Amino acid sequence: MKHYVILISSILLSGVLTSVFADDFRISSPTFDPDKPLPMLHVFNGFGCEGDNQSPELHWTAAPAGTKSFAVTLYDPDAPTGSGWWHWVVYNIPASIHSLPPNAGSVDGKYLPAGAVQGITDFGQRGFGGACPPIGSKPHRYILTVYALKVAVLPVPPDATSAMIGFMINDNMLGSAVVQSTYSR
Repeated sequence: MKHYVILISSILLSGVLTSVFADDFRISSPTFDPDKPLPMLHVFNGFGCEGDNQSPELHWTAAPAGTKSFAVTLYDPDAPTGSGWWHWVVYNIPASIHSLPPNAGSVDGKYLPAGAVQGITDFGQRGFGGACPPIGSKPHRYILTVYALKVAVLPVPPDATSAMIGFMINDNMLGSAVVQSTYSR
């Protein structure tokens, strides 16, 4: 099984990728390759796109000391909205968990660990929403981030927007691990 690894190093703040250092926190995935466009496995099925709409298998190691939970986001800063597009937001992943299986982002969340919560994405529902940029646009960047958090439960209401969840993630972050890929059609 081939895994692609990116060292932690970046978080998205106000649309700008900036560096953050936290030891050797790393994320890997056998299908989310930073050197290749996203496979159809991670492309949305709807809005004119015909992918499998499955979240990638993820593994992470060397979280910072004091980590009490994890959050995972998938964000497209190139979406033509003026504010990007949240494709996946999951939080309250217990600190004892260091991987998510393929399709953990299914709408029913049945493959997520106990206690994990999926936020509402910009598709208007909970669960993973794959890549689906407008036809003919330049390749969009898809930034997949695992965050190590200093709280066991993120203090957000059940109907929190992805932006609010993102704010609280950044407010409680100890470190992050990032992998980025692209997709266009």
